[in-house]
Amino acid sequence: MKIASFSIDGGHRQLGLVEDSGLIALTRHLPGAPADMIALIEAWDTLRPELEALAGTAPDHKLPDVTLHAPLTRPDKIMGIGLNYADHAAEAKMELPEEQLWFSKQATCIADPYGPIQLPKVSDKLDYEAELVFVIGKPIRHASLQQARDAIFGYCVGNDVSVRDWQFKTSQFNLGKSFDSHAPFGPWIVTADSIDPHDLAIRCYVNGEERQSSNTHHFIFDCYDQVAYLSQVMTLLPGDVFFTGTPSGVGAVMQPPKWLADGDVVRVEIDGIGAIENVVRPE
Repeated sequence: MKIASFSIDGGHRQLGLVEDSGLIALTRHLPGAPADMIALIEAWDTLRPELEALAGTAPDHKLPDVTLHAPLTRPDKIMGIGLNYADHAAEAKMELPEEQLWFSKQATCIADPYGPIQLPKVSDKLDYEAELVFVIGKPIRHASLQQARDAIFGYCVGNDVSVRDWQFKTSQFNLGKSFDSHAPFGPWIVTADSIDPHDLAIRCYVNGEERQSSNTHHFIFDCYDQVAYLSQVMTLLPGDVFFTGTPSGVGAVMQPPKWLADGDVVRVEIDGIGAIENVVRPE
């Protein structure tokens, strides 16, 4: 299933099932269904049979008639893993990591899948990173790999937008990864039972030019490794969002570097999930 957060003509946000080019509004058919994605995830075991019965019915809205929003707006955690594709480590002239390299992004980073990306006032070193995103579905701590797999609710397309000079101002990446609007993701959540996260083609285009092209089977640490590793440190909660690393082709390593500029259009596609597309605009 594909579950989206959407609104119509600036109205309140709703949840819906995506079917082909249409969307089934949950509250229209299930009046007691949550309007918040985290609440839906928490109630998933109870609601799933009703949602499965609803899937495949006639859509209430056409996708072009709604505004799609980021699936979650205030998760408890947003985390990103660095250097998780061997080709990206090579282009950055860094050794393959023996341990997982993690940083956090702040909730104010979140942007809609077709919303603008801000070009910061304080930097012009703006870069893109096409990434698979996963969302946690149940509380998990000290997980085995099987438990880690079962704890993932679903997957999205993401762009770990990065401000490179701020990223390397300190030994921690958090500042350069946490500018407002620098975590667009969506366009919906594809539930984990619908997809193999470790065999997905991923691409990034800037103004129609292909910059990144790879497949998630090139992960150094796969999604289940990531959940199991982090769960040794912290309790992962429903709605937590994780960016899983980017392949080669980022703008920072090009000669000369190709930074994003006002008006640039960045499109990230992942087969089996969909695409997000964001225009760069000055802060």
